[in-house]
Amino acid sequence: MPTADESSRPDPFDLLVLREVARGGRFTVAAETLGLNHTTVSRRIAALERALGGRVLARAPGGWEATELGRRALRAADGVAEALDQLADGDAGARLTGVVRMSATDGFSAFVAAPAVAALQRQHPGLQLELVTVTRRALQQRSGLDIEVVVGRPQVHRAEAILLGAYTLGMYASQDYLAEFGEPHSIAGLDAHPLVYFIDSMLQVDDLDAPRRLVPGMRDSLTSTNVFVHVEATRAGAGIGFLPCFVADRHPDLVRVLPAEVAEELPYWMVVRPDSIARPAVAAVARAVQERVLAMRDELLGRRSAA
Repeated sequence: MPTADESSRPDPFDLLVLREVARGGRFTVAAETLGLNHTTVSRRIAALERALGGRVLARAPGGWEATELGRRALRAADGVAEALDQLADGDAGARLTGVVRMSATDGFSAFVAAPAVAALQRQHPGLQLELVTVTRRALQQRSGLDIEVVVGRPQVHRAEAILLGAYTLGMYASQDYLAEFGEPHSIAGLDAHPLVYFIDSMLQVDDLDAPRRLVPGMRDSLTSTNVFVHVEATRAGAGIGFLPCFVADRHPDLVRVLPAEVAEELPYWMVVRPDSIARPAVAAVARAVQERVLAMRDELLGRRSAA
């Protein structure tokens, strides 16, 4: 029969339930992941709070967010999950296992994060990455995210912000477009051409508003929240696109226009929570991303196209 001290200890399964709620921000998401129903998840969280003597979750704009007590419990939950992963692998060595959830912009996700983690997974096949593509400011409430990569210096609390490196955006047009409409020879000449870029009213990152500042006379042509739509619309001749050089330079049919006059350099920052970076899998993904950015430095800065 358990003693009084033992009965007040948290159930390891309840810690794993808390981990899933914190990752997804909602009881329903945790229930689906764990194969439970919403009521059971709620009951397990209530049992954990009784065992720990306080609230482990608080409501936030994006869903449920861990409290200070909850963040301490999550560190224990990560230990439970990693121990179970090692047991399932039959290897208690230095393998990295578990799920890391990361958000980043479209281009960064495709050409920096995905290859970096794929290389890491070849050494650690038990490692999983969930990559959310979004262009926005860093979230103040990071429920469910281990790592965020954002454009521009973030203002965050209870998290660490790490400067990864810079990238350059430039003006690009297709060869066919320039043959038909002519190539502008000055910034003023850009006013005669339509712009392919982000939807102005939906742009959440002030640092990305350069075209409206540099060439306010350009009218919008095809706009989108997705950088790959920008690239393909530019290739199709919808106008002159303001594109990341490391994405646009992969297409030989695109020509960089006025590279000396239009070269907007912006920083990538990585935001990680202290409780997340303490997990070996998250720390390894963060290092892999940093190394990939360093290896791609010239490509990110558009030095090929400028040359």
